[in-house]
Amino acid sequence: MVGPPKWHLLPLLLLSVAALFFYSYYHSTLHPFPTNLNPNFPLRTHTPPPDFTFIVKVLAYNRLDSLARCLRSLAAADYLSDRVHLHIYVDHFAVVNGSGADLDRGLEESGRLLEFADGFDWKFGEKLVHYRTQNAGLQAQWLEAWWPGSDDEFAFVVEDDLEVSPLYYRFLRSLIVNYYYGDPDFRPYIYGVSLQRPRFVPGKHGNKIQLDSGTRLFLYQLVGTWGQLLFPKPWKEFRLWYDKHKAKGIKPYLDGMVTNGWYKKMGERIWTPWFIKFIHFRGYYNFYTNFLHERALSVSHRDVGVNYGKSAGPDSNLLDENSLDFNLLEMQPLSNLKWYDFCFREVIPERVVRRFDDLGSVLHSVQQQETAILVSLYGAPEIIIRNLLCSFEKLNVRNFIFVGPESDFLLDLARRGHPVIVGDQFLRSVTTYKMTDPQDSHAELISSILVKSYVIKKNMELGYSSLVMEGNMLLVKGYPYLDFDNIHDFYTGKSSGLFFVRNSTSARKIWVDKFIPASVVMLKSLLGKQESTSFAGIMGKLLEEKNTKIKIIDETRFGVDISSNNVNQFSLGVERKIIYWPAGMGLDLLRKRLEEFGVWMVDDDFSCKAVVCHQS
Repeated sequence: MVGPPKWHLLPLLLLSVAALFFYSYYHSTLHPFPTNLNPNFPLRTHTPPPDFTFIVKVLAYNRLDSLARCLRSLAAADYLSDRVHLHIYVDHFAVVNGSGADLDRGLEESGRLLEFADGFDWKFGEKLVHYRTQNAGLQAQWLEAWWPGSDDEFAFVVEDDLEVSPLYYRFLRSLIVNYYYGDPDFRPYIYGVSLQRPRFVPGKHGNKIQLDSGTRLFLYQLVGTWGQLLFPKPWKEFRLWYDKHKAKGIKPYLDGMVTNGWYKKMGERIWTPWFIKFIHFRGYYNFYTNFLHERALSVSHRDVGVNYGKSAGPDSNLLDENSLDFNLLEMQPLSNLKWYDFCFREVIPERVVRRFDDLGSVLHSVQQQETAILVSLYGAPEIIIRNLLCSFEKLNVRNFIFVGPESDFLLDLARRGHPVIVGDQFLRSVTTYKMTDPQDSHAELISSILVKSYVIKKNMELGYSSLVMEGNMLLVKGYPYLDFDNIHDFYTGKSSGLFFVRNSTSARKIWVDKFIPASVVMLKSLLGKQESTSFAGIMGKLLEEKNTKIKIIDETRFGVDISSNNVNQFSLGVERKIIYWPAGMGLDLLRKRLEEFGVWMVDDDFSCKAVVCHQS
């Protein structure tokens, strides 16, 4: 039973409300940023965990004035009462010979620089000064500056000719909290944050950097050496990858990239070609900012050094509170941000189709010339599919979608920007489909046929044609992939597994819900016989059974079977559009034949040997 109100507590309640109001008002007036300029993206004000550690790594050489400017700008930043450590790495001057004026000058400059670094007051945390015994160079300065002590330790690396904004730490801390610690926006394939203004596209013939005024934060594969925050796990991965490749004498060459020329000219004096090669291999991304009016939170003064023969001056305008005209701490959901590769070509990651109803939007986004290519991963080795992707990139083929059983490989393709269909889950969402008994030894084969059939049906509903490729062929020419007449609706290869369905009214009348289950019946009737059980073979038989006109394609007229004993008689002339091979061909022989034809495009990391940019 509820008793009468206790009126004697009312003054205490009013006093508490008043105190809460005063506290809120007082702290809101101390906040130097607008509370929220965009109500559609509420500020997320989480705090990092107790083990959160932020270390500023300053890489210095023999530029005292540059170092002084850099350290003073770092000390002027707002660190929100956080504990932030400062590590200064001073590289030894290069000793050309053991005596002379250059040696005396080097000793004097180093002495003055070290005296300044030792005496510099850093009140925000620990300060460490590390002075090398001999000249290490810029590569070693970067690579040896940090080995993360935990997954909660972050390194902000600045070279000594940089100047940072007083706002830089508040921005980085907010980004870490929202995208590294914040679910659901954490992604293990984001390696850090660059504070420099985006100006450079490393892929030859890449797109110009053009961002709309509303884009303040985006993701880009390129590392930014003018103020780069590094996340711990990806940096550890890179260091181990670097050690492995360096020990084996593997060079960080990546064809199609401007950085190839840098490495050929400067060799091991620079580290960025190594990191770029690693990022290309892993498919990782970096946060970048776009603040308009050439503003940035980190500015390089481009003083004389390894990268500049003479001073070039500041590259950007430093963003500070006086020029701040937007909410710097506004962090949109990761799903709202745009992603760009080394060609500054937009990438759309994580397009994973698990339901039939989600297929339409993805097919619409990939189709080109009203055709979508369906690439089957069933039974295909990963390295062969990686090589196929390199071929697609070279030919600028973008209108494809992968289908296969759920696996780490399939999901890795999706996060790299390639749309995928998870076969089993997709089938379970089709109301007309009765699940295959998992104990059936042919369950995966049946599933693969049904998934492809339903995708073709959806394609036709959207008005698109379908080209089905198994994992045993490569396109060697771009669009038009093959020559199709306007007489037939269906085309099937004799031996390659190629299958094409032209969108037409007559084809749509045949490819209905009742037609698709019949493919399973046909498959079971062919098992144990000397008949092809490929998707193309089964559909060809089924269409013939229904007295449907179907054109049988002789692949030898426009392609090369590289398993043939007389394969050396062929060349990839103008008339050759595909290379194909039997599904059971040994991987070593297959690689050898593809190398002979110049279409083996992956390295030992299963990564494309080249970046190929096509301006859009």
